[in-house]
Amino acid sequence: MCNDSWELYRCFFGTCYHGSHDKSWHIYQQNPLKRPHPSDDLPNGNSNGDNAQKKIRSNDGSPVPQANGANGAKPDVNKILADARARAAAVAAKLRGTGSPAPSSGPVSSATSSGMSRADELKARVAKAMGNRTASPAHALSPPSLEDSIMGARGGLGTALHPALMDNAQGAGSSKSKQAIQSKFPTTMANLRAPSPANQKPGKGKKQLDLSGPSAEETRANPYFDASLGAKTATLKSRNARQLQFNPKGKYIQQAASLRRAANLEAMRKRIQESSKKALPSEDPGEKNFLIEAPPEIEWWDEGLVTDVKKGYEGVDKENKIDTEDTIVSRFIQHPVQIEPPGEALKPAPKPLFLTKTEAAKKRRQERMIALKEQQTKERLGLLPTPAPKIKLKNMMRVVGEEAVKDPTAVEAMVRKQIAEREQSHLQMNEDRKLTKEERHEKLDEKKAKDEAKGIYLLVYRIDSLANGKHRFKISKNCEQWGGRGLMLCHPKQSLVLAEFGEHGMKKYKKTMERIQWQENDSPNTVKEGNQRAQVAWLENVQEDGVLKDLSENRCQLIFEGQQKGHQFRNDRFTTRAVETDKEAVDYLEKMKLGSMWALAKSAP
Repeated sequence: MCNDSWELYRCFFGTCYHGSHDKSWHIYQQNPLKRPHPSDDLPNGNSNGDNAQKKIRSNDGSPVPQANGANGAKPDVNKILADARARAAAVAAKLRGTGSPAPSSGPVSSATSSGMSRADELKARVAKAMGNRTASPAHALSPPSLEDSIMGARGGLGTALHPALMDNAQGAGSSKSKQAIQSKFPTTMANLRAPSPANQKPGKGKKQLDLSGPSAEETRANPYFDASLGAKTATLKSRNARQLQFNPKGKYIQQAASLRRAANLEAMRKRIQESSKKALPSEDPGEKNFLIEAPPEIEWWDEGLVTDVKKGYEGVDKENKIDTEDTIVSRFIQHPVQIEPPGEALKPAPKPLFLTKTEAAKKRRQERMIALKEQQTKERLGLLPTPAPKIKLKNMMRVVGEEAVKDPTAVEAMVRKQIAEREQSHLQMNEDRKLTKEERHEKLDEKKAKDEAKGIYLLVYRIDSLANGKHRFKISKNCEQWGGRGLMLCHPKQSLVLAEFGEHGMKKYKKTMERIQWQENDSPNTVKEGNQRAQVAWLENVQEDGVLKDLSENRCQLIFEGQQKGHQFRNDRFTTRAVETDKEAVDYLEKMKLGSMWALAKSAP
């Protein structure tokens, strides 16, 4: 037997059956409008009986006449509705416990056992079924067991009742059954009704989140709690009333005294700073080169336009020399003297056309041929004497001829004498072409002047130590050889090398300074007695105990390189100077207007 809810569902849709009737016959009996499948057999053993609804079509499209010759009768709708009402009344009586038998397949009267309408009967039956289901929750939640024949029914007849229909069928049912149906068949989370607190079971509801902070006991018991990192409500602090606090006697008097002491110290510091600035050249002469001078009272080009130079520009609008007779401003235009651009002298000369080896050899042959033909023409005209034949040992027999046969020894001696004379004349010509010492110096000076005409360049090197005498010799000797002039300033803490060259000499000297091994210190210095450098102890490359100084940290830096307007050094040679203090170094460099180089060297990293 099916349970009450599932029985009601099947009876409502006309698919309930009792006993072991055939599925197709039961469907046909309950719903005559449903056409049975041709394979299903009816009770009378004829699949195409009088009640069959399946029609066989002919090729022409018109229905084929039935076998007994009778037309298909139209089903009686009233009879079908009466049968459905009778079955619904029987099911309702059974649910109420009346124990009335199930309706048979024969015709039933359209009137029901009670005088209620069909809609009221359906509502009562659905309410009764839902009441029984809520009374037994275990039975209600268990799905009904279906037979294979029912589950395989066509047309969606094996589908369960939609929860919305069940809710509508209940009508004014109990709230407990509504909650059970709603929790069993939820549609969406939005349509899910929240359970009321009265119907909520104890122990199954959600706890409300505690948003209150920790208590005072919890914060004191927690060793990792830091009140400064939490919110203001993290700790439960009791607010205490603030008491009045009066300033103690003499508080502001002490503050005023401290302010006066600070002002006096600041004034004293300024006085000391001003006095130290006056004595700055003796202590640190390098800083004075960075001081900015105040502008003059009047510029030099405006001195001829004002009446009083001492007053400066005061009252220049009222009194000036612009409109007077001795004014320097006139209607005449003064054109400045035209000066050649400074870059024209530095412009490089055009390079000649370079020839390949084949072209150069061809050109040389042509020039020699032209010179030979010119000499032969002068000899034919008698302008030049005919040269003697050039006799060698290999052409002696061909040139001399019979004389060589008669006396070969005399001819050979003559030939050897001529060869010696030609060699001597060649060597004499080379000696004549050689330049004398004065001519060589003049030629070097000429090249130096041409090189300096392209521009004068100044190189300034900073060297940590010049204790090794080889380094000092290489610096001075290479500067002289490359046609430069300059100064080597030796100091205990740092040394400067200043050198002036032309463009060519500057490039060669830079490569020389890069090749010197500044960390080398292999042998003691050999300085003659009485020399100025022999009396300077810090220029020795050995210590007091005779051990060579460690120059592994020694280095040479190029701190300045640039072109100058003219020569800064008067002497046309390279000089060396040893100084003990910074003031001596700056004073010596100021003579060449290069005092700022010492401060630049001190600020170098």
